[in-house]
Amino acid sequence: MLFDLPVTTSEDMRQYTKFRKYLLKSGFIMMQESVYSKLALNATVAEAIVGNLRKNKPETGLVQALTMTEKQFQKIEFIVGDSKSNVLDSDERLIVL
Repeated sequence: MLFDLPVTTSEDMRQYTKFRKYLLKSGFIMMQESVYSKLALNATVAEAIVGNLRKNKPETGLVQALTMTEKQFQKIEFIVGDSKSNVLDSDERLIVL
């Protein structure tokens, strides 16, 4: 599920916050900003999820739902630049900071 909502006024921000909270309470997981996903067990459940999105959509903005199979989802490639990690990757027993 992808969405693009305007946040130019305080009312827009309230609508955005309300919709985002709905997504999180409904079990959606944020993949990146304005891109959320949720696993559906079958096509009937997926249709119900889309129906609930229609009922809870904000007054303004664009919400798009894309249904894909688990096999298609597994083929997503995550292409990112260098990642920075605070985790020390060492096989030494003692690390002095």
